[in-house]
Amino acid sequence: MPRSLIVEADGGSRGNPGPAGYGAVVRDAETGRVLSETAEYIGTATNNVAEYRGLIAGLRAARALDPETTVRVRMDSKLVVEQMTGRWKIKHPDMRPLAMEARSVLPPEAVSYEWIPRERNKHADRLANEAMDAGRRGEAWRPSASAAEPADGDAGLNAGAGREAAPASAEGSAEARAAARAAVRQAARNGTRGAREEAPAPSRGPESDPTAPAPAGTAGARAAAPSQGWGPDLGPPTTLVLLRHGETALTPFKRFSGSGGTDPDLSEAGRRQAEAAAAALAARGTVQDVVSSPLTRCRQTAQAVAGRLGLKVEIDEDLREADFGAWEGLTFAEVRERYPDDLDAWLADPDAAPTGGESFASVTRRVERARDRLLERYRGRTVLVVTHVTPVKVLVRLALGAPPESLFRMELSAASLSAVAYYADGNASLRLLNDTGHLR
Repeated sequence: MPRSLIVEADGGSRGNPGPAGYGAVVRDAETGRVLSETAEYIGTATNNVAEYRGLIAGLRAARALDPETTVRVRMDSKLVVEQMTGRWKIKHPDMRPLAMEARSVLPPEAVSYEWIPRERNKHADRLANEAMDAGRRGEAWRPSASAAEPADGDAGLNAGAGREAAPASAEGSAEARAAARAAVRQAARNGTRGAREEAPAPSRGPESDPTAPAPAGTAGARAAAPSQGWGPDLGPPTTLVLLRHGETALTPFKRFSGSGGTDPDLSEAGRRQAEAAAAALAARGTVQDVVSSPLTRCRQTAQAVAGRLGLKVEIDEDLREADFGAWEGLTFAEVRERYPDDLDAWLADPDAAPTGGESFASVTRRVERARDRLLERYRGRTVLVVTHVTPVKVLVRLALGAPPESLFRMELSAASLSAVAYYADGNASLRLLNDTGHLR
């Protein structure tokens, strides 16, 4: 009687496209026991290419165990699951050959697909990360070095704690079981090598990442790269990672500090914050370009990151802070005392300007210009934009389609990270807001 198996597969790219790898696990459907693991570093590719490679490798490993098997595939890539079930069309030319290859491994009627949340795909995700780590060291992934853990709830089913275990039905000596496991691994590796050679050269495939930074995802594999959701393949988004500059001497006192004459340096605390942000972004490895406001505090913050990443800082004049006119250097209370009518008007109307300064409507127009230039110049890339409170809030507001008064309802700390992904159809997705985890 054919064995029923479960394949859990995943793939990731550190940069999208960038250094990529996949991992796949084959389990006995009745016991949950791990029968096979495979993983491989595949060079530069996108998340989606790596995920498809993981699927192909998992299916080949299942076929090597039992050519007559029926397989339940579980993946956290909605794009791959929806495309393989036929519910979504496959529009990207790099995906079609991979999907065809996956369908050719086993009879289509023998394979079914299930989307699962990322937290239930930890084993395959860890294998993909291990493969990428091995590739970074110039090594091949080895099962004996794997530290991948089974998914929650399966830990008790596999005495090997995530390492390859003997099939539940295996009989005979330990040597025989070890030889069988080695044969399965070799068959999986042979199959995946063929898949890589036959597939087209990786390019920027659909589904993001947006790399966006990876504050809320698995370290490395997806760098915070959730899927676009329910919709067509739109190609990789352009991701703007928004970093507010570090503290200046004015920041702790909440004094207005714009572009109307005050241009302070980072304070000692601000320099530490800039270095902390630089370290966090370097560890995530997703930023490909750095663009900054012309003001000193931003340029100093940007240079701290760019120096760590080996990148050049580009300057965009339209990313400067609002000009607060006569309010520069004053606290809110001092402005309330000296310019009460102007303050009330400014709080009520985006077209009203600070006394002698620049309105939010004016700031919005130039920030939109800057955004459009960035999206055109850095299409499909992840760009660190080092700027100020008002430009970051404007970009977030525009991405959400929120009203102007929402600018007063966002908290934005010094040296905080936010991220917005922009898609080819003109839509945007807010990925992160006011993340300060790297400062703790």
